[in-house]
Amino acid sequence: MQLHPAAAKSLDTWHAMVAKGDLKELPSIVHPEAVFRSPIAHTPYASAAAVVLVLNTAYQVFENFQYHRQLAADDGLSVVLEFSASVGDKQLKGIDFIRFDEDGKIVEFEVMVRPLSGLQALGAAMGARIGERIPQFKSPAPPAAS
Repeated sequence: MQLHPAAAKSLDTWHAMVAKGDLKELPSIVHPEAVFRSPIAHTPYASAAAVVLVLNTAYQVFENFQYHRQLAADDGLSVVLEFSASVGDKQLKGIDFIRFDEDGKIVEFEVMVRPLSGLQALGAAMGARIGERIPQFKSPAPPAAS
């Protein structure tokens, strides 16, 4: 499946940033109301600022980060990227689910990681760096059903 042209352009920007080791252009491809879904927290983090903070921090925490496969959804606006990395002495594999809008802005970024030991190492490293700042970005709970 082909990606929507705007999504493909933003994905190319993402891959170029990762290859250079510099995510300074990240805000340019993230929608202001984007959501980040963490493998560690049940409640998603809302806003471009949250997405940028988490992804920049994760990129600093990961060692030997490498993408392996890329799959596109039928809608042309969603991709799945398989990656591997290490955090300290723990190896991990993961998947980034990225959904773009028609303007090519990231509207949702979800990460899944395995094994548990790698996820725990990632959680500890991320918590040490941004643990006090990230709670402000938690999405409010949906209204209770009446």
